[in-house]
Amino acid sequence: MSLASTRDADQTTPTDLAGTTDPAGLAWTTRLVELDTTSRESNLPLIELVSDELRGHGIEPVLVHDETGAKANLLATFPAADGSVTGGIVLSGHTDVVPVDGQEWSSEPFAPQVRDGRLYGRGTCDMKAFIGSVLTALPQLAATDLREPVHLALSYDEEVGCVGAVSLVDEIVRRDLRPRACIVGEPTSMRVIRGHKALTLVRVAFHGVAAHSSRTPHGVNAIEYASRLVAFVRAAADRFRLEGPFDEHYDVPFTTATVNQIEGGIAVNTVPAECTVTFEFRAVGAVDVDATVEEFRAEARRIEAAMREENPAARVEVTIGAQAPGLETADDEDVISFVEGLGAVASDEKVAYGTEAGLFQRAGIPTVVCGPGDIAQAHAPDEFVELDQIRRCDDLLGSLLARLGA
Repeated sequence: MSLASTRDADQTTPTDLAGTTDPAGLAWTTRLVELDTTSRESNLPLIELVSDELRGHGIEPVLVHDETGAKANLLATFPAADGSVTGGIVLSGHTDVVPVDGQEWSSEPFAPQVRDGRLYGRGTCDMKAFIGSVLTALPQLAATDLREPVHLALSYDEEVGCVGAVSLVDEIVRRDLRPRACIVGEPTSMRVIRGHKALTLVRVAFHGVAAHSSRTPHGVNAIEYASRLVAFVRAAADRFRLEGPFDEHYDVPFTTATVNQIEGGIAVNTVPAECTVTFEFRAVGAVDVDATVEEFRAEARRIEAAMREENPAARVEVTIGAQAPGLETADDEDVISFVEGLGAVASDEKVAYGTEAGLFQRAGIPTVVCGPGDIAQAHAPDEFVELDQIRRCDDLLGSLLARLGA
């Protein structure tokens, strides 16, 4: 019997599911992991579950849907004791998870199991353990006379390019909430992370001219011209690796660029008319992202000009697939000492993976990344989070409420 079936039969609440030695946040984390919120699926079952829980504590959430209506962000504000909603702290997390397709798991990815002090399941680490701890704290949060408000911000489609958080942050700005700090609960082993690289995904479509391979001069080979861009991306990557700029706070202390997908051709005896190259670059703070994008666009235009010399019908299209701004929180920002003071681990590290934190910072909200779990487990088969990490996140949120209590 699944955990979900057991819950339905017993009519238990999330808190009831945790054993006496388990962290308080385990039950809610388990319940969230049971919901398949892979990015290609709707996240509304999770959003509706959280909405019902919030309403049970007297808080009406604001939902910001995508264009299809199949997904939604959630914004909820617990006002200060004086009724004010301006300022305060944002607790931010994304609700989607990556697919399990093609991965070999020792247990069902969406039927979480506790083994050897770890909770296994898709999303346990990235990042439902953080959201589970936050939901566990809701009763205490609702009962606390807060000196300043606490905002819960849950997004959709972070895993496909921080898509949902754009409108979520826009809603925070539109409502003039002006939080003084934001904690994005991505897995950092409860370390305070103040920086990460900017991510840009670029898709370049080469449209050549098809021809029988015995008549190659009559065609324009899209794959051959696409290979010029592949070489250019690799040359840019080598330049960043050798010349910088460098930031030694990263384990990979320079901007990276890599071609990750290429598709083209229909037959071994046909000059290919179509080829698509998809690549990404992850930039350290000193790199001008817009200028770098323009470098790649300029090379695409040069390649297009060469293609059109063979046939004016040839063309190249450049599309930015996704962009997530980097995070660069200054050493002296109050948010760093504030979160460290709640029991998080002080750190000078920055991380290469992207998060939604840069979007909050771009909106003028000082932000750090800090949450339970190790990023090494994220996206992997047999993804897990240590129970002790959940316990430490529970403790941090308890410290937050003690600090904010009137």
